[in-house]
Amino acid sequence: MSSVVDAGPRRRAGGERGRDLAGFREVQALAYECAEAVAAQLTPGVTEREAARMQRVWLRERGVRDWFHLPFAWFGDRTAFVGFKVPLQFFPTNRVLEPGMPYILDMAPVYQGFTADIGYSGSLGPNPVQEKLMADLRAHRELILTEVRERRPLREIYEDVERLMQRQGYANRHRAYPFGVIAHKVDQVKERRFNPHLFGFGTQSLKGLASDALHGHRDGWSPLWSPYKFSDHPPQPGLWAVEPHLGFRGTGAKFEELLVVTDSKDPAESAFWLDDELPHVKRWGREQAA
Repeated sequence: MSSVVDAGPRRRAGGERGRDLAGFREVQALAYECAEAVAAQLTPGVTEREAARMQRVWLRERGVRDWFHLPFAWFGDRTAFVGFKVPLQFFPTNRVLEPGMPYILDMAPVYQGFTADIGYSGSLGPNPVQEKLMADLRAHRELILTEVRERRPLREIYEDVERLMQRQGYANRHRAYPFGVIAHKVDQVKERRFNPHLFGFGTQSLKGLASDALHGHRDGWSPLWSPYKFSDHPPQPGLWAVEPHLGFRGTGAKFEELLVVTDSKDPAESAFWLDDELPHVKRWGREQAA
């Protein structure tokens, strides 16, 4: 399938960079394993708060002690952020999961200093609308990688993604996120015994993002990938958590995963998805084979 990137850049990444990528890949895989495990336990009557707690417990039992942000869960029309006006509406509620209802699990654990931020979409039983949304997200993954490799300004890539959504007949729901971001940079953080949180976000990770914002402002780039002028620059080397989010009549779907951007002149090595063995990518492979 065309969206699967040659694993060569990851195999050839030696030394410190290779070890770092392995650490990020490990925590991302752990987060997706958690999402699949929790999804398998969801039943009618479970609330968003209970689903978020299930994610926290599962990851803490496997050694996670810090977070970029604590887990979220959204059910029903909340998967499309219907009526969201203020940040507090993103936090889990007592919304109850019902048969056929779509859901999104979103978590950002930090493990051994490495950060992941993932989004997992599913439904409790068949939901043809969300299944179509997920199938159509494949084109967004391909478009984003192609245009990042072309070193297009992030703001232009954002606009192209939005235009693709409109051609598909969908609403851009990542517009509802703070600053309308489709992605943000992630970094390693220092491990500490005590990891306080501020409004659900790990303070160590927030410090890193603030540091990136400060340095980026000075050098003409931003760690937030948005539709605004501050993202009008080429992709900055590093890891980006990318999350295109589609909405259609009260149903939402997204994926979120890490994109690696380097300063290599070789297009294949200048950008690549960190891991192609993720649930949504495997799903597209099965659909193509069928």
